[in-house]
Amino acid sequence: MRFQGDACDVAVIGGGVVGMSIAHGLSAAGLRVTVLDEGDVAFRASRGNFALVWVQGKGLAMPEYARWTLRSSDLWADFAADLTAETGIDIAHRRPGGFALCLSEDELEQRARDLGRLHNHLPGHVRLEVLDHKAVKAILPDIGPEVVGGTYCPADGHVNSLRLFNALHESARLRGVAYLPNARVRAITPTTDGFRIVSAAGDVQAGKIVLAAGLGNARLAPMLGLHAPVRPQRGQVMVTEKLAPFLHHPLVNLRQTDEGGVMIGNSQEEVGLDAGTSLAVLGDLAAQAVRYFPLLARAQLLRSWGALRVMSPDGHPIYDRSATCPGAYVVTCHSGITLAAAHARILAAHIAADSWPDTLSPFSARRFTDVQAA
Repeated sequence: MRFQGDACDVAVIGGGVVGMSIAHGLSAAGLRVTVLDEGDVAFRASRGNFALVWVQGKGLAMPEYARWTLRSSDLWADFAADLTAETGIDIAHRRPGGFALCLSEDELEQRARDLGRLHNHLPGHVRLEVLDHKAVKAILPDIGPEVVGGTYCPADGHVNSLRLFNALHESARLRGVAYLPNARVRAITPTTDGFRIVSAAGDVQAGKIVLAAGLGNARLAPMLGLHAPVRPQRGQVMVTEKLAPFLHHPLVNLRQTDEGGVMIGNSQEEVGLDAGTSLAVLGDLAAQAVRYFPLLARAQLLRSWGALRVMSPDGHPIYDRSATCPGAYVVTCHSGITLAAAHARILAAHIAADSWPDTLSPFSARRFTDVQAA
């Protein structure tokens, strides 16, 4: 049997933001970590995401997710500062508070009702505000006349996600994390002292294993007595030329990056494994953006792309450890940027310590099978 290097304490399957955040936290605990990354052939959500660190509206049907998201957002400033200090890479994390703009009174009333329910599940220091046109314009003076108002949450922010991805990989290199590219996992077998992982880059022996392979978790989880019912959901994004700064708060579907370009996105399409783009959807996104900010009608679009979210049946994360294969874990979510700080600072620490608190039980995939059994 051919092993790739020395045996490691933990193997992380998946080299995207989720996997690298977990690896970051595990290496901070002093563990020897190996990351097996399928490479650019994977449907990597990390290269197409919208780069929000977002709290507003998360967890309407799961209060635990609302609190978990806020906890991660609260950790983000220190997480970003430490990454920059370690790697020298400025990941441009900002937390000015974020908006969701509404173009009709009905839309604004629905958001107000939703956030009113959510507000009861968040700590008192987080205020979720509903603002009319005049109040929004006082903060975002370039909005158009069709904007009737919007909602605001001070816990929302954004980041340069490509720099974050780079910083996580650079941190792993500096810490001696073994990174295996083009290492599609073919089989995982429990052994007396952990797990044997058969991959395209060689075999790896690990004491523990964390599945953080995004859509690939659906295939890998059953090998370890785990369940990861995830599906792809496409989102399309476009970015403009660099513009003079005008938007100092991110929106849920539009934001100006630290480099000046304006990202426009947030489509939600059930199209299987198609990560392409369509002119119809991009046209609708562009038209909505111009209604928000008429000045964008003069902006030149430079690039557009599609990417696949990793969605569970209810849209919330799945965190589990295996009952039949001790030491095996699955981590999957569609908010890898928002939850990066919690994954690195909290979840990885639980995996390192073999502790699994009751606060994580709501995120188990058993919530889907229990509903079906009932």
